[in-house]
Amino acid sequence: MLNKRKNLKIRYLSLIPAGIVLGLAFPKTGFAYLAWAAVTPLLCMVWDLRKRESFLAGWIYGTAFYATTLYWVDNSVRVYGHVPLFLSVPTVLLLALFLGFYVAIFSAVFTSVCSGTRYPAVLVAPVLWVTLDLARTYLFTGFPWASLGYTQFRVLPIIQISDITAVYGVTFLLLAANGGLADLILLSSRRRHNPLFPIFPTFAGLFFLGLILAGAYKYGTWRLEQSPASQANLKVAVVQGNVDQGLKWAPENQQMILTKYMGLTRSVLSEGADLVVWPESALPFVFDNDLPHTEALRAFVGSIETPLLTGAVVMAGEKEGRVRVANGAVLIDETGKTKDTYEKIHLVPFGEYVPLGLPVARLVTAIGDFEAGKEYTVFRWEGPAFSALVCYEIIFPELVRNFAAKGARTLITITNDAWFGRTAAPYQHFSMAVFRAVENRMPVIRAANTGISGFIDDRGRIIKATGIFHEDAFAETVTISGEKSFYTRYGNVFGYISIVAAVMMIMFKGEKKHGRDKGDSF
Repeated sequence: MLNKRKNLKIRYLSLIPAGIVLGLAFPKTGFAYLAWAAVTPLLCMVWDLRKRESFLAGWIYGTAFYATTLYWVDNSVRVYGHVPLFLSVPTVLLLALFLGFYVAIFSAVFTSVCSGTRYPAVLVAPVLWVTLDLARTYLFTGFPWASLGYTQFRVLPIIQISDITAVYGVTFLLLAANGGLADLILLSSRRRHNPLFPIFPTFAGLFFLGLILAGAYKYGTWRLEQSPASQANLKVAVVQGNVDQGLKWAPENQQMILTKYMGLTRSVLSEGADLVVWPESALPFVFDNDLPHTEALRAFVGSIETPLLTGAVVMAGEKEGRVRVANGAVLIDETGKTKDTYEKIHLVPFGEYVPLGLPVARLVTAIGDFEAGKEYTVFRWEGPAFSALVCYEIIFPELVRNFAAKGARTLITITNDAWFGRTAAPYQHFSMAVFRAVENRMPVIRAANTGISGFIDDRGRIIKATGIFHEDAFAETVTISGEKSFYTRYGNVFGYISIVAAVMMIMFKGEKKHGRDKGDSF
């Protein structure tokens, strides 16, 4: 018994490097191929454990994975939230433990379904993982950062299925591949464990894996070879101001920042542009409240005779006797008049507001608590209709889809990734924008205060991407088609099918053929 417990502890510890390896598949290290096998050690370890043991194994693995992927949270809360190191590191660990809980549930349910049944891991693992990824997208305001599919953002033939399945389909492929490897490795063990265990489900599962991988690749290459009919071309100038976060809201720096953006804009307009885009919170004042600076901006836009979309803190009426402000985007037309305004819908908890009125300080400093917008604004002007996603919103597939479904033909995402410093976060954030382009079959234009700014076409090709922490201003032309993807039209059908399949597997897994789990009431 002591040796068994010792061996189990060693196996638990071995899951820490395995989780770290999975984290290395994401930018900025970006070893994308690791994601095709890095979950296999977890699957192989837990299939015959008690559910409680499997739950703990998954929690250890998941915590190591998320701590590796989200280490950059320390930079945000320590540098800009002024949280000391002895508190900022535990903050990262607590977040990793919380997100690792999803992997713990996956692990326990995987054990319950696979141990003592004929279901192959190649089917069970992807269905369960996608189901829990969806839960992570919506529960507790949602935090779908580091979905496994994002590791493949540069593997264009594979990610094209996202126009049907969203990013969850690519995650499904990755988990199916991991499950297939686990099935091969575990086949002899499962037959020893249960002499009547048939080999047919394993090889049928591997055949299924080959079919879906080949089908996904074939679909992807076909999509990339297509030349969709162009309905319009749009030339956009993006300005990356590289304003230090510590300087942004100091009153003495307002004119300097505004002058910088104006100068960079004039320098790029020699190339011509239909629209200029400035990043999130580019304006160091409250738009339409600070009248001298607002009027100066309007006069500038009138002088260049080119519409400007800029991130701004905007007035949003009054509530309970106090003035509301929102983080958003303003479109100023070529005459200097406000064409339309968008108020950010999905706010960052503990960054832009404190949820549930909890008696804690926010993790980052800013102008105040923001109010969430409610309208999926589509900016309609002389050019193709577009919507503006502010920062964090681009990581939510269904939120972005709602803008596309309401008529946007181009997606513009404005952000201020200065909070992240020179960590992996700006690269991870940018990789998610690639999927939003493919999912909705429309170009994505990204303007970031400190980078990465860039252009992505509707096949996920990165046309241009800047470095981080330097000034830049450039213009590119994007092609806009009239195509509406399956995902844009019908939503997350694939995700709902996965949920139903997961429930069916759990309900009809049958009775255990052995007594290993007897008395385990997890």
